[in-house]
Amino acid sequence: MSEERTEYGERMKSKAGLGRIWRAFGYSREGLWAAAKHEHAFRQELFLVGPLGVLAVVLPVGWVETALLIASLLGVLIVELLNSAMEACVDYISQERHPLAKRAKDMGSAAVFLAMTAAALVWGAVLGAHWL
Repeated sequence: MSEERTEYGERMKSKAGLGRIWRAFGYSREGLWAAAKHEHAFRQELFLVGPLGVLAVVLPVGWVETALLIASLLGVLIVELLNSAMEACVDYISQERHPLAKRAKDMGSAAVFLAMTAAALVWGAVLGAHWL
């Protein structure tokens, strides 16, 4: 690894203390903003998660069920963020079509699908337990 890259890597590493936490919060905010700005799938999921999150809070269910409903929605967004990050890395490395790049992207898509399936199961179980 070149000395220039090593120096850059060392400068980018966080230091300890509250400043590190504050910078990490900023990086997270920038990541959420980038996903909302550049990732169509993330925006679509936000449009679903927003109203469903409000619904989860107002539903007449216990706090554990509310937490499960919200956590399942956040799980979808988390997996979508990881999928989008992985796709961005694959695209950064090369724009040419390659079987391994396709496999990585398909696996990321499958992970999002499974997170959505899990959320649907949680919502179905909670709503079914109270109203069926």
